[in-house]
Amino acid sequence: MSTAVLNTPVTFTAPMPGFENLHDFTLRSVEGAAGLYALESGSGMRLFLADAAIFAPSYAPPVPAAALDALGLAHASDAQVLIVVNHAPGSTTVNLMAPIVLNRESGSCTQLVLDGRDYPLRAELGSL
Repeated sequence: MSTAVLNTPVTFTAPMPGFENLHDFTLRSVEGAAGLYALESGSGMRLFLADAAIFAPSYAPPVPAAALDALGLAHASDAQVLIVVNHAPGSTTVNLMAPIVLNRESGSCTQLVLDGRDYPLRAELGSL
């Protein structure tokens, strides 16, 4: 788990669903909010991400061996798992069905789309 201030380029090993034309981003820490990040593209697209180790400590999605290989990681425990935050008036949810897995050293990342019903698309942040 890393809560150091970030402002680093990241590259997806495969496009995120819905953002097929975007590969290169900057991941930056949100000032005053440990474990919260903004993922920004050069075209102005921005997603907020939360470090799962901080905001959902029991969340441990399976990371396929092929994804680890693409990221240059030997073990899933070497990765930083980030979850997409969705804020709406009166409610903040996170997407546990499609985590972003990051190799902190190389800046390579991938978004997994998990099968099954074990992980909700919109989990209330306060319930984790």
